[in-house]
Amino acid sequence: MTETKPLRSYGRRKSKPLSARKERLIGELLPRLRLDLSHKPPECLAALFEAPVRDVWLEIGFGSGEHLLWQAEHHNDVGFIGCEPFLNGMASLLGAVEDRGLKTIRVHDGDARDVLAWLPDGSVGRIFILFPDPWPKKRQLKRRLISPDTVMALARVLRQGGELRFASDDTDYAAQALLLMQQSGAFAASDEHDRRERPAGWPETRYERKALGEGRKPVFLSLKRA
Repeated sequence: MTETKPLRSYGRRKSKPLSARKERLIGELLPRLRLDLSHKPPECLAALFEAPVRDVWLEIGFGSGEHLLWQAEHHNDVGFIGCEPFLNGMASLLGAVEDRGLKTIRVHDGDARDVLAWLPDGSVGRIFILFPDPWPKKRQLKRRLISPDTVMALARVLRQGGELRFASDDTDYAAQALLLMQQSGAFAASDEHDRRERPAGWPETRYERKALGEGRKPVFLSLKRA
């Protein structure tokens, strides 16, 4: 039987042409920081990073990297894996990594579900999924990243007591995501799991600013791995 690959949960891969510097970063720095999914991951993910780290966190769909960079600079003893298929956003992150000399970031420029399948059980301490594409039209709903299969994959790689942070300005998507996570039995919502105010230690992103500017109030979810 032929295995059916899940529908792509993200849109375009590239928009405007890259500058000469960004082309160089994609050609030179990206191969050095890209995860090699063709080989088994190390038993301890800390071995992926040049600098010593005490934990590893994962961000799926980091956009241009503002949130990932903020977290990396405020937690310099944590290693970060960032997934982003949009090359313009990836190039922006790489530029900041080069400028700031960061040694605790690795990346994947394809489907984040491939990284989830590659990661060992219980190997990640925190996962961020902030403002994923909501695919709001009825015919598009099957493209949403959060699905029963993805929720179980997130639960598998997140260690017990680890945290999953999810944000969306699409209230239907946020409700669906919360329901799937609760139905999985793998996540325990905090007392204030449905937050209309962004919690401390959770910096504002351009997607949040855009949503607020267009009159949409984001929902912030924080769930613990049971």
